[in-house]
Amino acid sequence: SVDCSFSRGVCDWKQDADDDFDWNPADRDRGDGYYMAVPAFVGHKNDMGRLKLLLTDLKPKSSYCLIFSYRLAGEKVGKLRVFLANKKTAPVWEENKGKDEKWRTGKIEIFQGAETTNSVTFESERGKGKTGEIGVDNVVLISGQCPED
Repeated sequence: SVDCSFSRGVCDWKQDADDDFDWNPADRDRGDGYYMAVPAFVGHKNDMGRLKLLLTDLKPKSSYCLIFSYRLAGEKVGKLRVFLANKKTAPVWEENKGKDEKWRTGKIEIFQGAETTNSVTFESERGKGKTGEIGVDNVVLISGQCPED
């Protein structure tokens, strides 16, 4: 398993240069490290911010599971989407509202065909809201299929 969390991860994260705003580090409540966040007031409605995780050395014809924590806090805060590099057109995962301010777990199956996925992009789309944030943390890649809850 590969730990891509932001405080001590070994992964290569890049801000997209062609989007509208950057993701920024935010301190965790417990003070142990930080997560990446987009505050609700950044940018204008429908602006996008993309954070890309570069993946290397994934074996072709294998299954992987991407597990991450996410939070959509605040009313009409926007959308969080996840794209895989080889399926650019449609997101493989999307969430557009939080029932509360709690952190939840997202899981995405990544199956490597002959052509391997070389990046995963977390995209935040600004909503109408002015308070809250969209956050992502504890990104881990494990080989094999995603575990059942």
